[in-house]
Amino acid sequence: MSPEQLFGLSGSLAMPGWLILAVSPLAPKWANRIGGVFLPIVLCILYAAAVMAYWASGDGGFDSLANVMLLFDTPGVATAGWIHFLAFDLAVGGWIVRQARTSGVPHWMVLPCLFMTLMFGPVGLLMFLTIRFVREQLHAAPSSTI
Repeated sequence: MSPEQLFGLSGSLAMPGWLILAVSPLAPKWANRIGGVFLPIVLCILYAAAVMAYWASGDGGFDSLANVMLLFDTPGVATAGWIHFLAFDLAVGGWIVRQARTSGVPHWMVLPCLFMTLMFGPVGLLMFLTIRFVREQLHAAPSSTI
């Protein structure tokens, strides 16, 4: 499979996972199993296959920014890197949905976090952690009486 085909396949697998997580209140058990676990595992398998197939063809390394840029200048290695992002971000999205359900964070507050995780990874995770922390602090604070 060419890097271009693998790139297309991985995106075609990730996007339904995000959609399933977005509508997870409709079928939480299946959303978690499919969007939060199964599809990230499939992406992890694709990532491992891409690394085995293309890693040796890449120049560069991780010891400097210039070498990282050189490494990802190889289409197969760049595709593997992209699949890495897709797999981890979707797994984090699944974790966010599960944690929100456990913590009682309303799903409407989770949706922007999922979008930001899809688009900007750690920013979406930070948003969710902040929302969850603030909600926990508000619920833990003693209410004042007049």
